[in-house]
Amino acid sequence: MTYDSAKAAFADWGVDTEAALTKLAGIPISMHCWQGDDVVGFEAKSGSSGGGIQATGNHPGRARTPDELRADLEFSYGLIPGNHRLNLHAFYLDTDQNPDRDEIEFSHFAPWVDWARDQRLGLDFNPTFFAHAKADDNLTLSHPDAGIRDFWIEHGRRSRDIAAQMGAALGSACVNNIWVPDGYKDTPVDRMAPRRRLEASLDAMLATDHDKTQLLDAVESKLFGIGVEACTVGSHEFYMGYAIRKATLLCLDMGHFHPTENVADKLSSVALSVDEILLHVSRPMRWDSDHVILLDDAILQMAQELVSADLLGRTHIGLDFFDATISRTAAWVIGTRNMQKALLRALLAPWDRLKAAETSLDYTSRFVVTEEIKDLPYAAVWAEFCARMDVPLGQTLISELDTYQANVADR
Repeated sequence: MTYDSAKAAFADWGVDTEAALTKLAGIPISMHCWQGDDVVGFEAKSGSSGGGIQATGNHPGRARTPDELRADLEFSYGLIPGNHRLNLHAFYLDTDQNPDRDEIEFSHFAPWVDWARDQRLGLDFNPTFFAHAKADDNLTLSHPDAGIRDFWIEHGRRSRDIAAQMGAALGSACVNNIWVPDGYKDTPVDRMAPRRRLEASLDAMLATDHDKTQLLDAVESKLFGIGVEACTVGSHEFYMGYAIRKATLLCLDMGHFHPTENVADKLSSVALSVDEILLHVSRPMRWDSDHVILLDDAILQMAQELVSADLLGRTHIGLDFFDATISRTAAWVIGTRNMQKALLRALLAPWDRLKAAETSLDYTSRFVVTEEIKDLPYAAVWAEFCARMDVPLGQTLISELDTYQANVADR
């Protein structure tokens, strides 16, 4: 089907495809750097694993240096329509120096900022509270040892300073997302004490005010992880309360809840209490397994809620998956494009008609319309979007992904 035919088909339902394409073009996705190197980072110091983070697989082509990672990112962004962002973790510094986490400075990330400016990308940031000897107890900001807490508080302070300078340098607020792996493998007898320590550590980290046009702080919860199966200190309830009290962003990671929970359903609830939301879009197969996102019901429902509840202007969309069993660049490209496809479908829904039926308790009409619009020619509108953005589709896309993978397979 041609785009003109698709445009007419959607118009019959009262949907303006041109308006949808314009809206989609203005939605940046913050693509995560850690898919490209299996969450290894570029610290000169040898880190330790831990924090419940593990990429599985050994597919050839893992980026080993900042230059290799940037080359992979440039290729991937070239196949993704629109203008987007990059989400960096603090242990992806690019420097000949050897700073510990409590010694990092903006200069250690200056090459990333210069590159992002050249690529016309925004940057987001994350302090890295895992893969370090001082995180081996799976306790960082809530550790009973004040010295260890102070180490991580300083790391968090410096990360905020770096993020603010990134935002100032690029003229776009940098979202600095705080997630810690803190928790217990077996049932603790005192849950209150570590949560009080975590709260006090966060307060110390966030004590310095920054210009919100440069820095936006976010806090992220988790249900459980490897080594913290019995109790996660920073639970959803903990961070939701904290975000409300401290006016930070609340990060909802789709892999950080029970598999039966619908994270899309949480958006409208938390939006009543927090000004802005950060999303980490992932695909948990069992728990926080961080599979590459598909164009499945969970992603479609997330996009529908963002559009239906008019939350796009208050939500920062980031990705968080890592799969070392497949081409890492293909994972980035397909995962990001799937998020965009879901958003496009949501933007092409006849929301006024659906909401009117629901308000009048006409659930039959709501049901019928919801099902019938599934047959509309979304693919033709997506193809038009890609054509306007000069990115490939179908077999051409697959060929370009395969060719690039073949070129980096000998790394």
